[in-house]
Amino acid sequence: MTQPREKVQSTGVSGDAHDPPDRRWVHLGAPAAFFVSISALLTLDIATDVGRGQSLSHLVVEAAAAGLGVLGAAMLWRRWWAERRSAAASLEGALADAGRWRVEADRWRREAREALDSLSRSIDHQFDRWELSPAEREVALLLLKGFSLKEIAALRATAERTARQQSLAVYRKADLAGRAELSAFFLEDLLAPHPDAGRD
Repeated sequence: MTQPREKVQSTGVSGDAHDPPDRRWVHLGAPAAFFVSISALLTLDIATDVGRGQSLSHLVVEAAAAGLGVLGAAMLWRRWWAERRSAAASLEGALADAGRWRVEADRWRREAREALDSLSRSIDHQFDRWELSPAEREVALLLLKGFSLKEIAALRATAERTARQQSLAVYRKADLAGRAELSAFFLEDLLAPHPDAGRD
């Protein structure tokens, strides 16, 4: 029994708030125009009946019908205009939200870029303290990025044995056991809890 009722509601004059503008015009604007047309015809008929000497009761009925038509049209036009204003306000709000999200995204990218630049400078300073050679610095960076010794050798156009020797030199100068400790050395500060994290 609920399905026929839903079907009747979906085809009603009031329409759906989610309908596109052209359908809302059909649901609201077209009936309003129809009521206005009927009221106009009734008004012309009243003018004709007055000339013909029709009874007052007949004229009152026609005038009431014309007035109801105008009132119905006014109500429909008012609702249509309110929906237009609501849609415009929703669009304005969506654009404002999009603007705020864009600002937040730009700020996040800027902060992330600053953090990466700071990390890069910290890595360079640490390499200076370890007194790594230019080749060893390059190998150390590639190790931090997760490249294998074979890939590092290919990227630097050297033998894999050379890449292995340079990586061992990095570990020796840094006093680290291997790649895992090298990565952990720089990731420890990044993964450390924020000073304000325990205040909540």
